[in-house]
Amino acid sequence: MAMFDSLSEKLQGIFKELRKRGKLNEADVDAAMREIRLVLLEADVHYSVAKSFIARVRERAVGVEVAKSLTPGQQVVKIVHEELVQTLGGAGHLNLSGNTPHVILLLGLQGSGKTTFAAKLALHLRRHKQIPMMVAADTYRPAAIEQLVALGRQIDVPVYSEDITSPPTQIAVNSVQAAIRANASVVIIDSAGRLQIDPEMMGELVAIRDRVRPKETLLVADSMTGQEAVNIAQGFNEQIGITGLVLTKIDGDARGGAAISMREVTGVPIKFLGTSEKMDGLEVFDPDRLARRILQMGDVLGLIERAEALEIEEEEALEMAEKLRTSRFTLEDLHKQLQQAKRLGPLTQIMEMIPGLNQSIKHVSQEDIDRQLKLVEAIINSMTPEEKRHPKILDASRRKRIAAGSGTSVQDINQLIKQFQKMQQLMKQLSRQKMPDLKNLFGQ
Repeated sequence: MAMFDSLSEKLQGIFKELRKRGKLNEADVDAAMREIRLVLLEADVHYSVAKSFIARVRERAVGVEVAKSLTPGQQVVKIVHEELVQTLGGAGHLNLSGNTPHVILLLGLQGSGKTTFAAKLALHLRRHKQIPMMVAADTYRPAAIEQLVALGRQIDVPVYSEDITSPPTQIAVNSVQAAIRANASVVIIDSAGRLQIDPEMMGELVAIRDRVRPKETLLVADSMTGQEAVNIAQGFNEQIGITGLVLTKIDGDARGGAAISMREVTGVPIKFLGTSEKMDGLEVFDPDRLARRILQMGDVLGLIERAEALEIEEEEALEMAEKLRTSRFTLEDLHKQLQQAKRLGPLTQIMEMIPGLNQSIKHVSQEDIDRQLKLVEAIINSMTPEEKRHPKILDASRRKRIAAGSGTSVQDINQLIKQFQKMQQLMKQLSRQKMPDLKNLFGQ
């Protein structure tokens, strides 16, 4: 994910040096810890969090668990991963126990992405068998009510709203009664944001909190805010009392330190990450998976969850995996997979989740990938079924015909075939390695 690119790249440089050493002495560890501390501070990690993190890693890294390891450098990476998971805190689970409707109150500064998150959350909850209702309680921002109503229409979720002259506290109270009448199980209140924390804003939020007694009070913070996001979280937590954090726009050009700092400084768990502007661009927070992505270990589970959310058939996935393992993968299969992969989200995000591929996309833009994919699809669409299944029959005249039909060049055809053959060779090599039981991956 773009937010952690710089942090990931710099950490990888440090780890690479550590792995080169056969044995690690205390001086080696101290030098690495100084570098990691500097990298964390440059990434906007709060200085107290960076200090605590380094102290914990160093204590373990100079201890017996590294001294006894056959690969000390890799053991340090393992320790960094484990301590990063601890710093990021527990997994993001919503408290939806007890009587319905469960009230979720959303807080945040103006422009943090609260309204969009309300719709994403409603969609997420509906997929988990809840009956959501959204509430437009922001009567200050121009068109805020219209925006939420439009989003509700887009995802087919009801929105409760009143005239802008109604007090937000009363809107919130009335919405709970409306939810009871409509048999909604969850009420998501989109409260008003401000450009900064002020007494009027806090007083209004305290009044809403006291009247509707939310199960969850989630602070929606723009990750692009950087270090200031930590101060904002502290301010809201001290005055309102928040139960969870939501980080939006993590696909943007933020340095990532806020995500690492906010939980430890506030003691409040991160519950969701906003991964894109699309309605399905929402991830339940998992510290282990995020730590793996920061350290460029991939996130295969996240990839499987995306596929499940899109109801990609398990049987089809297993069949395709078997084709890859037995080198029966054709250009026809490649085309099918490209179509399916596009449904999973931006391909740069997908590649980041696959161990080993995240390094290869550092300098590749989504626009470049989209352009290349259109070219590949055009070429494959211009082939006959026989040519797709047996590209070895593509002689010069066939390649010339395909180039004319797809608006590409013979050189483009040659390059695609060459890349496809390399891919088949790679799959052959991987098939010789011990691979996990695919049925276990799907929970069979």
